[in-house]
Amino acid sequence: MQLNITGHHIEVTPALRAYVTEKLQRISRHFDHVISINVILKVENPLQQQAEGTVNAAGKSLFAQDSAADMYAAIDGLADKLDKQVRRHKDKIRGHHASAAKRAASLG
Repeated sequence: MQLNITGHHIEVTPALRAYVTEKLQRISRHFDHVISINVILKVENPLQQQAEGTVNAAGKSLFAQDSAADMYAAIDGLADKLDKQVRRHKDKIRGHHASAAKRAASLG
């Protein structure tokens, strides 16, 4: 999995990079077909920090964003939203394949 982290109006420090990497590792644990994740960290104004992320998986691109007063809280929210979308996508794929296998077995 390739992880790209960029910052707009903010310097991406090693601590911030490590935090994003740690939080987004669970996405690759839930779904094996993740090709890359692009994260953009933004400072809109001193009271609003924003994190945007795009997950490029096999056949699907998932996008989420979250904003908070603290950058770490925005990253937490982003990780939760992306994880939920990836799990939903995985369940959808698994559901289609499982129902096709059932139909094939019943036709048998």
